[in-house]
Amino acid sequence: MSFRALVTEKGEDGKIASRIAELDEARLPQGNVLVGIDWAGFNYKDGMALSGIGGLVREYPHIGGVDFAGRVIESTDERYHPGQAVVLTGWRVGEWHWGGFATRARVNADWLVPLPKEISTRDAMVLGTAGLTAMLAVNRLKSEGIKPGDGDILVTGAGGGVGSMAVLLLARLGYKVHAMTGRKDLTDDLRALGATEVVGRDVLAPSSKKLLATRWIGAVDSVGGAPLGEMLKQIHTGGCVAAVGLAAGDAWDGSVIPFILRGVTLAGIDSVMQRFEARMAAWDRLSTLFGFGVYERMVREVGLEDLPAASKDILAGKVRGRVIVSPKG
Repeated sequence: MSFRALVTEKGEDGKIASRIAELDEARLPQGNVLVGIDWAGFNYKDGMALSGIGGLVREYPHIGGVDFAGRVIESTDERYHPGQAVVLTGWRVGEWHWGGFATRARVNADWLVPLPKEISTRDAMVLGTAGLTAMLAVNRLKSEGIKPGDGDILVTGAGGGVGSMAVLLLARLGYKVHAMTGRKDLTDDLRALGATEVVGRDVLAPSSKKLLATRWIGAVDSVGGAPLGEMLKQIHTGGCVAAVGLAAGDAWDGSVIPFILRGVTLAGIDSVMQRFEARMAAWDRLSTLFGFGVYERMVREVGLEDLPAASKDILAGKVRGRVIVSPKG
């Protein structure tokens, strides 16, 4: 049996290129569940892998795609049966293990999550890693005691997948959300998702001060870098920042002052190696909380042949919301 895939290869000159190919199913890596893929997501990490950036891919040829949803074809694990709808995010799939940019994938059953009945496989990839990460971040703010009436919440990188979904989820839970973006053309979209205020990147402009006037009780931050350092200076006493990304870098010139004088919490969100119970709880919550109709304006469908160009756009910060991939063409 053959399957269709976007195969990424590294030439003798070190250049990375991708092409659509028909491969024999026997070439799939080891695993105890074979999945027929309906939809895959397209994430920042996918753009890096297709461009050969960051050393994410260990061996070539490679099939990328860090998340996908579909139905089980074969399983030797009793937890999954043919026809069952499943979703996969993380576990280095699409990096170390062949991923979702294909019509089939063979994976470890421990990496899968059964889809709640309320979510279709397309819905699952509208959410994907971005939705799971946003839900985990929101859950962390709630577990730190941040309630809707406590103050405003800042969401950075609000035009991207994680950011835009965090805006929607927080708004539906009753929080007042400040959506930060460098793209003014997204103002109407972010307000439609529930943002009470859309702010520019200047709210996190560099300052030499150790503390600034407080502005937010919490934040979901997908930017990292120097802006994260400036954000921490403006979080209210007892507030919490859920850090989910590093689009602006992985380091900043920081200080312990916000932590010891205002009791601010910086909480890291790892969606890649998250335990099954937390994943299942997040997907169950998303199935009833997320507004798919509201978010549809932020969704774009593409085919495998569109991904090399899409990788350039996502790395340049030009992608709006979520891009989902139909591997069947």
